[in-house]
Amino acid sequence: MKRLKLITALLLVLTAALLCLADEPVPEPDVDRTSLLIRAAVAQTKTRVTYDGSYRRIPYPGGDVPAHIGVCTDVIIRAYRAVGVDLQERVHLDMKAAFDAYPPNWGLSRPDPNIDHRRVPNLQTYFRRRGAQLAVSDIAEDYQPGDMVTWRLPGNLPHIGLVTDQPSPDGRRRLIVHNIGRGPELEDVLFAYPITGHYRYHEW
Repeated sequence: MKRLKLITALLLVLTAALLCLADEPVPEPDVDRTSLLIRAAVAQTKTRVTYDGSYRRIPYPGGDVPAHIGVCTDVIIRAYRAVGVDLQERVHLDMKAAFDAYPPNWGLSRPDPNIDHRRVPNLQTYFRRRGAQLAVSDIAEDYQPGDMVTWRLPGNLPHIGLVTDQPSPDGRRRLIVHNIGRGPELEDVLFAYPITGHYRYHEW
């Protein structure tokens, strides 16, 4: 009898607790940062940007080249910075911690926060080291909104762009924001060049 009364009392307490929780307001969902990332990338297509990858000294952290110039990597850097992610700082800190893990393509002896994050091979290395690398495929559905894709352009030039949520005219692929030399553009170029990398970086 005593055990039955104890169980009954516990059930009453549990029921009361559940009723209290039901009365509490449901917390608002987190802001969809992927949507904001895409929006920030697409917004760049509305501005006039001259393609210019020349070396410039910029502040650190939070530095950027003048808004009227940029290259393909700047599309990515500016989009992520709009959602609170400073790739200049993150790449620089990772290169300081593991400089030998990064490509030696430019003959540097130490990290340089003025330029390192603006180079496609360095971004590829950083995203891979952060576990953001995904498989490369020829299936359009594998490339989700907010993903990044790298290509090898004619002349063996590396290139990078961001996958949007907007469909191609035939509805079979998603459009890409990239800067291939004419300023940021929204284009159907997912499979226009050989793909060398696929990344989904959500470390907000």
